[in-house]
Amino acid sequence: MESYKSKLNIYETQKAIGLIKRVFEDQLSGALNLRRVSAPLFVESGKGLNDDLNGFERPVSFDIAGTDKIAHVVHSLAKWKRVALHNYGFAAGEGLYTDMNAIRRDEVMDNIHSIYVDQWDWEIVIERDNRNLEFLYGIVRSICGAISNTLTTLKHAFPQITINLKREVTFITSQELEDLYPDLTPKEREHAFAKKHGTIFISQIGKYLKSGGRHDGRSPDYDDWELNGDILYWDELLGISLELSSMGIRVDADSLDKQLTIAGADKRRGLLYHSMLLNNKLPLTIGGGIGQSRLCMLLLEKAHVGEVQSSIWDEETLQKCAEAGIRLL
Repeated sequence: MESYKSKLNIYETQKAIGLIKRVFEDQLSGALNLRRVSAPLFVESGKGLNDDLNGFERPVSFDIAGTDKIAHVVHSLAKWKRVALHNYGFAAGEGLYTDMNAIRRDEVMDNIHSIYVDQWDWEIVIERDNRNLEFLYGIVRSICGAISNTLTTLKHAFPQITINLKREVTFITSQELEDLYPDLTPKEREHAFAKKHGTIFISQIGKYLKSGGRHDGRSPDYDDWELNGDILYWDELLGISLELSSMGIRVDADSLDKQLTIAGADKRRGLLYHSMLLNNKLPLTIGGGIGQSRLCMLLLEKAHVGEVQSSIWDEETLQKCAEAGIRLL
């Protein structure tokens, strides 16, 4: 990283970010039959609509003047989207996408993490016989194809961009990954496998492995832990696997019931979102989030996520970036 120099200046970077977002939205919506909708920045507390992430992250909250309501700034729209599909009357095979802007106050700050999170959140209504890994993997291939097509357009507009991404996806379950690298940590396994294969999808995130641990945490009330996963790319510049998307086939009543018990989260059963799910009042869906800044960072060969988004950074980060010639927005 000592010899790092951005391939685009700050103004070219802004232009390229705009291009990536326009092209990828078109590619994604076309590939998955998605319609754009507006989404909330915050949701009402006590409804079960906010994403609990790993269960310890604190939402940014505030009281609303003139009411007795408390609002929570979203962590993600994983649950809100499913309710929206129900309210809008979407049919099987139809889906939505939206810009999601979140504040994650407890997030670490480093090259790829920020307290500001921007994603394309998407969700599709599916049939019950679509609830299988084969269907999930087909959606993953479509998303990765949209990313590769976006890169092709970007390189035509900015020839100085030279990154190559592998269009073909290599699939592996979290248990198979542990079996392959039993002496490595989960993050080290991701790096090793992504370095070897380029573009990977690790499925079954959240379930307990034979070792007794989990590959990574996942809230029990949106993804089915047997039918979900993460899309990762090998980032040659940083020498790491870069997660671009967390996604999955969503829980049905049976898997929600099971996962709430495993997670010790039975108190959630009485919340509006959870009771609707347990009573089969919400459609079966698949969905996920795709990091906007992460995608721009990868395609533009940037060393720090702060080069493609405007956020707040601690003094150590500011100093290290200044010393390395990394210009934060």
